[in-house]
Parts: sequence; C-alpha cells; structure tokens
Amino acid sequence: MVSVHTLVSVRATIGDPGYSVNPPDHIVFIVDDDRRIREAVSDLLSSFDMQAVAFGSAAEYMAYAKPDLPACLVLDVELPDINGLDLQSRIAQGDHPHIVFITGHGDIPSSVRAIKSGAVDFLTKPFEEADLMRAINTALAQNRQARRKRAELADLRQRLLSLTPREREVLLLVASGLLNKQAAAELGVSEVTLQIHRGRIMKKMEAGSFAELVRMAGALEIPMTRSRHSQS
Repeated sequence: MVSVHTLVSVRATIGDPGYSVNPPDHIVFIVDDDRRIREAVSDLLSSFDMQAVAFGSAAEYMAYAKPDLPACLVLDVELPDINGLDLQSRIAQGDHPHIVFITGHGDIPSSVRAIKSGAVDFLTKPFEEADLMRAINTALAQNRQARRKRAELADLRQRLLSLTPREREVLLLVASGLLNKQAAAELGVSEVTLQIHRGRIMKKMEAGSFAELVRMAGALEIPMTRSRHSQS
C-alpha cells in the first residue's frame, strides 16, 4: 500500500465530501523518506492553511494524479529509489512544480546542479522554518507565473491557428519589419490587399497595436527572416 500522508487543515482535506468552501488554489508536494521530516513539514504547512501531500519515495510521487493547481515540490536529495536530482532531470520537460530541495547531506556540486536546473532553493537539514516557508512561497509564486505564461502562449497559438495560410505569410513579413508596400511586393499583391490582410490579422490575433502584434510573433517564435533594411 502506498504510504501517502495528506495534510492541509482539519476542514480542507482533498476529497472530503464536507469540504465546500474556498477550494485550494495551490498544492505542496513533499517527497522525503524520513517520516519525521514529512510530518514536520506537513504540520508546518498545515499551520499556514496550506494544502500538502507527502510521499516516502519518488515512485509514490510519480504515481500520484496531480491536480491542476499551482504547485511546489519539496524534494529530498537522497531517496530510496532515485536521487532527487535525477528526479528533477526526469520531470524537467513537463509542466512540473517548482522545486525546493532539502537534504541532510548537502554539498556544493549538488546545490549548483540543482539551482542551475531551476530549483528555487537548496536547504540543508536542519533548516529554519522561516527559510523553508520563504522558499515554498517563492516557488508557488514562480509556478503561478509560469502557468500564466503557458496559458497565454496556448491562447496565442489558438489565435495563430485561426489565420489563413496567406495571413500567416503576411504576419511573418510585417512582423519582420517590412513596410506594407514591401510585403505586398514580396507576395505579389496590391498594397490595399496587404492592408486588408493585416487588418484581419490584427483582429484575429486580438492585437491592440502593431507593436503588440510583433511581441506576439516573438512569443510564438515566428521566424523573423526579413527586414526592410535588407530590401534593395
């Protein structure tokens, strides 16, 4: 049986049918093979009315169905099944929680590797409660921001899909810096036709200004292969 210790507050437990007020807006995962650490961190988070789920191994954490919430992962370096740093590498490509490492055997190479790979902090046991809470709150804030950016990018991609093939060609050219008449010449259309395409693009992309449209193109990593300065 998977040993999972779930904590938040007496009234706010995941799956509690009596819980109907203020649904959780975050979750903190704790992965540590030391039961005392799991309980201590869970109790600390509970005292701040923070949602937490704790696991004794990386496998238990990986098998858990993650809720769609801003999240932080408090992760021990030394685990019974996989090194915490290796787990960090394994989940790096997905939409994973921001990580706060805790360890009883900290060393400089490990801390450098963790931070370079995106960890918010690397705390050595015993750590101060204030330091841990500060790191967790920072991790949650960064995760919220990352989730917002992913949502915004997904929305931009949906808008881009609404463009016709010709409108995408126009977007590439005008966002690259070409004037309307230069882009029209490049496509073999009149400047009036080009302006009509550009207006439709602005509307479909919901861009309030041309500068905003260019920023959108940059966020979408649309290749900027031409500029008016390269035109003869």
